Amino acid sequence: MNEDAWLAERFERERPRLRAVAYRMLGSVAEADDAVQDAWLRLSRSEAEHIDNLSGWLTTVVTRECLHQLRSRRRRREDPLVEHLPDPIVRAEDPDPEQEALLADAVSLALLVVLERLTPAERLAFVLHDMFDLPFDEIARIVDRTPAAARKLASRARRRVDGAEIPRPDPDLARQRKVVAAFYAAARAADLDALVQVLDPDVVERTEFGAARSPRVVRGAAAVARRVRAPRGGELRPVLVNGAVGALVTRNGQAYSVMAFTVTGDKIVRIDVIRNADRVRTLASSVLGQPG
Repeated sequence: MNEDAWLAERFERERPRLRAVAYRMLGSVAEADDAVQDAWLRLSRSEAEHIDNLSGWLTTVVTRECLHQLRSRRRRREDPLVEHLPDPIVRAEDPDPEQEALLADAVSLALLVVLERLTPAERLAFVLHDMFDLPFDEIARIVDRTPAAARKLASRARRRVDGAEIPRPDPDLARQRKVVAAFYAAARAADLDALVQVLDPDVVERTEFGAARSPRVVRGAAAVARRVRAPRGGELRPVLVNGAVGALVTRNGQAYSVMAFTVTGDKIVRIDVIRNADRVRTLASSVLGQPG
């Protein structure tokens, strides 16, 4: 095996981990893939034989690129108080082996939303230490701070994440499906009482329409139940959204919206809906087999 082939093989072994790091940093599959591809381009142009720790070198390159993107994103954001849902990973309920590998990148949407509230340096420290067990001395080199300062960044981020009281999805997909199926049945029957029964009293429904319009947030079982309507002239297609049960709504064969459910203790505690046409089309492309 020549040196180029060996280097490419080594990189491919690192790609899933690098992609998982970048997705948690950026909340976007496309941007995560760009950051990982940038690392490969830099590696292919470097003198790899002089890199003592290839895994560490690649992690540094990817996370610094993510840090740059996060800082640029904050400067571009016109209204920093309006949160937008990060890009979820939408896959068919019975993914093929290649898609199974992508689902390894899954992290709950609720956690991704909270990570969006952190500063870029806090997010980097939290992701690398709390999710990937990277030592603080290595994190410190990436953010150009001392290990003690890196530890404080992660600590601040952890307090904010813990304070958000993020709901943890039931790990049993079959149980999630049962609860969501009851939700659909009640919606089709327009049974308000049945809908309230399947919703947590403090359920949150969040619908995102696009950058030009702020998300709509509805709280409480009764308020959410009153807004639920079975899709008219549409079709519900079961999907996995970041590894949890969700639905892709299509109309006339075209993607219309993506719904993600967080189910805890046999109740739906959160419903995230994306109605931005461009985003939905891109997210649904792997399920429908249509270009994004």
